[in-house]
Amino acid sequence: MQSVPTYMLYGENTREEPDFWVHCETIESRSSRHAWEIRLHRHDSFFQILYLESGSGDAVLDDRIVPIPPSSVVSVPAGFNHGFRFSRDVKGIVLTILNTHLGHGPAERGGLLSIPQVTQLDVAQADGAYVAQTLTRLADEFDNRRPGRGNLLAAYISSTLQLLTRMSSAQTESQQLPSDKARRIDALRALIQQHFRAHKPVAFYAQALDVSLTHLNRIVRSAVGCTAHDLIAEKLMEESKAQLLFSAAPVSEIAAHLGFADPAYFSRFFLSRAGEPPRVWRLREQARLENS
Repeated sequence: MQSVPTYMLYGENTREEPDFWVHCETIESRSSRHAWEIRLHRHDSFFQILYLESGSGDAVLDDRIVPIPPSSVVSVPAGFNHGFRFSRDVKGIVLTILNTHLGHGPAERGGLLSIPQVTQLDVAQADGAYVAQTLTRLADEFDNRRPGRGNLLAAYISSTLQLLTRMSSAQTESQQLPSDKARRIDALRALIQQHFRAHKPVAFYAQALDVSLTHLNRIVRSAVGCTAHDLIAEKLMEESKAQLLFSAAPVSEIAAHLGFADPAYFSRFFLSRAGEPPRVWRLREQARLENS
């Protein structure tokens, strides 16, 4: 597979010294230049916030493919691979912030905003409405050079990050599993992330977690409603869909990258999980996004 390029702003060559600490532009202004698709890339020195006001899209955040509904915020810390496909009616903004200007906020402390994620805003609630309004005002402040502009931009960014952290924390706490079970599931997911391309059997994961095969499946089923084998297959499907949608690589190359020795076997695996062959799925999803 091709290496993931590093940019300051998407499609622009990295310079040693950036000439800005924050940049703001509309999603449509840049994505329309690239057929509404931002291919996989990363930023080594910048934190990004994407606010999708209307329209829709899909994001690849490292190895996950995540839908982006309207009124959503995507946060992408430095160093993470990410890409997007947008519907043609998309409206929103993208903020690119130099890491050294984040101060000591949640994105720098290794908190919830230290990993890429999508947070849907409930604009009927005070915090969700405030974030949406603040990002809209931030874009206006960036475009108009009025007195106090820099201080206001910094304040808007800080309050947005703090509120996004609060909302993400509340969502996580409401969905928490019992602590021991949660630790087991987190450890299993970490192992799957590390080994899914090697197609290790479930017995390998049970041994690594020092539990019996039966007990591991019992834990997984009670926590997430499926088997450990299903979790491994789910991870393979997430990566398969991400590569099909956000790369131009042929199916045979994607199959090899995911550890499938036989492209035909990969196609049968994908068909059993998605209900259609990978080539058909790719064409249908690309057409859906282009015509949205």
